[in-house]
Amino acid sequence: MSKQKPIIAITGDFRPERYNGAALSWFNTGYYDSVSASGGLPMLLAPVESDDDLHRMLENVDGIVLSGCNLDLDPTRMKMHTHPSVKVMPKRREDFDRRVAEYAIQKRIPILAIGSGMQLVNFLCGGTLFQHIPEDVPRAIHHRDPVEQNLRHVLEIVPGTRLDSIYGPGEVRVNSAHHMAVRDLSCKFRVSATCPDGVIEAYESIEEDWFCVGVQWHPESNTASALDLQIFEAFIEASEQQEVPADTIPMTEMFRRAA
Repeated sequence: MSKQKPIIAITGDFRPERYNGAALSWFNTGYYDSVSASGGLPMLLAPVESDDDLHRMLENVDGIVLSGCNLDLDPTRMKMHTHPSVKVMPKRREDFDRRVAEYAIQKRIPILAIGSGMQLVNFLCGGTLFQHIPEDVPRAIHHRDPVEQNLRHVLEIVPGTRLDSIYGPGEVRVNSAHHMAVRDLSCKFRVSATCPDGVIEAYESIEEDWFCVGVQWHPESNTASALDLQIFEAFIEASEQQEVPADTIPMTEMFRRAA
């Protein structure tokens, strides 16, 4: 009998009801295609409002992809004044992503956090964010171009990290389309890649038996390189091997502060 594929839950995007259209959810094809191509069984998560329903949906998953968004996390929920450049994602989207992330962190389910998903996990674990790189980081290179959709930059991968083992030697270039970024990294993580200007581009769990990798670029995008699929492959492999504890770790004060 063939080995069962690990079930990988994927968060999607959400748009509230508008005068000319109903509320809707959607999922960028790259997320579930990358999971499938790497040997996983994708499960698309509807943004349900009941915690009981959410926990039922997640109780048998082997890994979780926290997808990115072309809109931003709400700075006021991080005790910051909102920068004029920020365009806040719908509340239902951020609320749902927070609940999924909190569950995964508590259960130590393998996580691949992408874009705003990376930023959210860092914040929930006690880290902080830059709201607008061009103002917050002196001499920063371009990380987002409103015209050029194929903007790319070099990664500086930290030797000896999980990401180093995924990409291997040689120059790595990744797509880039963000203006928020990790500022102070949570003590639960270590930096695994930066941009040449010092902006944190990837982190990973300091716990060797918990796969939690956050990347600022989009390895699922059609602008990604062939090497980027290796992140999904490593994530799927970890999801196959992970033994999730039966008991939920109690909700921490950190999550209550972030609510």
